[in-house]
Amino acid sequence: MSAEKIEAFFEREQPYRDGIRRLREIVLKTELQEELKWGAPVYTFNRKNVLGIMAFKHHFGIWFFNGVFLTDPLSVLENAQEGKTKAMRHWKFTRNDDIDVTSVLAYAKEALENQKKGLEVKPERKKPEVLPELLKTALQSDLEIKQEFEGLSPGKQREYCTYIHEAKQGKTKKSRLAKILPMIRAGKGLNDRYRR
Repeated sequence: MSAEKIEAFFEREQPYRDGIRRLREIVLKTELQEELKWGAPVYTFNRKNVLGIMAFKHHFGIWFFNGVFLTDPLSVLENAQEGKTKAMRHWKFTRNDDIDVTSVLAYAKEALENQKKGLEVKPERKKPEVLPELLKTALQSDLEIKQEFEGLSPGKQREYCTYIHEAKQGKTKKSRLAKILPMIRAGKGLNDRYRR
């Protein structure tokens, strides 16, 4: 089923179809395994993501999961989200005939060799959130709410803490606390309504 979906990705009618097909041909000359992840082809080695091929409205290209370790002799790699993305780097193309087979193959092989060496950026561990005093007091005085809060994922707990911490005035902190306590009691996250 996954193979059919990958084929469908490359057959889909879109402006960069020839370009992404050419990139695929190049990448398949390496030892990388082709898989479908996040609705796009991703190429792996020993189940580790090495690179992916993607097409957007105004460009297409390859993203290298640990591209930060590539030597990038052509200076073509971009950080997708400066300040946020630590390891991933993109090589974007805007025309199907911009692809130099030799260069793309060299980058793909280097990315594969880096993966074989185990070069990867480890995600930073997030520090446990410091409970705001108001929330801490509210949780200590109501065991049911405390249990519900502790049952939430660390991310949802952090959202509540940040929501209180970001309020500048004591009055605002108290009104925010009053708003979130029923949500916590119901076992909901602060931003659940925005999640699908």
